[in-house]
Amino acid sequence: MGEPAFLILTALAAEPKHGYAVIEDVLDISGGQVRLHTGTLYSVLDRLREGGLIAVDREEVVASRLRRYYRLTGVGQERLAAESARLRRNADAATARLSGFALRPGTGAA
Repeated sequence: MGEPAFLILTALAAEPKHGYAVIEDVLDISGGQVRLHTGTLYSVLDRLREGGLIAVDREEVVASRLRRYYRLTGVGQERLAAESARLRRNADAATARLSGFALRPGTGAA
């Protein structure tokens, strides 16, 4: 699973959200490091829907425009939990290996 999909699922784990709210939440979750463009967002949302990981929660019209809210499905919750565990294992492995790696001050290299 790519980072955008992981972050979108994470954003939707809290509550159903519409597209702009997902973009803002992903920016917040990532500490300002990941800014999704609308084209990326909607292509990932389409893939997640096709995979059964998210579903449309509801739609409303705001200022003459359709606003669609998405929610995480049970399958999406399971997949997000599995991906979180996988990433945690990988991060733990990297941390363990780095603990024995002494950086020389000011060089950024050993």
